[in-house]
Amino acid sequence: MENKKIETAIFAGGCFWCMTKPFDQMPGIISVRSGYTGGDVENPTYEQVKSGTTGHTEAVKIVFDKTIISYEELLEIYWHQTDPTDAAGQFQDRGSNYRPVIFVKNETQRQAAELSLKNLIVSKRFKKPIVTKIESACPFYEAEEEHQQFYKKDPKRMEFEESQGRKQFIEENWGI
Repeated sequence: MENKKIETAIFAGGCFWCMTKPFDQMPGIISVRSGYTGGDVENPTYEQVKSGTTGHTEAVKIVFDKTIISYEELLEIYWHQTDPTDAAGQFQDRGSNYRPVIFVKNETQRQAAELSLKNLIVSKRFKKPIVTKIESACPFYEAEEEHQQFYKKDPKRMEFEESQGRKQFIEENWGI
């Protein structure tokens, strides 16, 4: 029997190391897994995806209890981690494998994501156009174990990664 209160969300916003922690620390989150999606190679490796030749994007797959945290709340967290005006990557990570994408698994998620995107555009928070894509979910391949929960495994490296523009952008544009 399927558990109707458990749902999955998939978001790409640059380096998956940097996308894990903000979701992982929220009540109602069951798991956050780093991985690859949107490409045409089955079971790609980190090195393959990093090369930009597989069509995959680094992403996080979030399993959550929707009676505790809603998909709409996850979307809000997502926006606050990304530069939605940069389609060529995120911060120091460049290339289509780091592009910002909301991968939706059903019509309900699509409608919520489109409304969230529309609200961000209408807010005029950014002078440049919002370029984050909303795409149908594709197979998600979990990254190698060394990439899971990386912020806990190597806090110094995480601090360095976030200092390469992400942290400053978030503070300046989202006030967090």
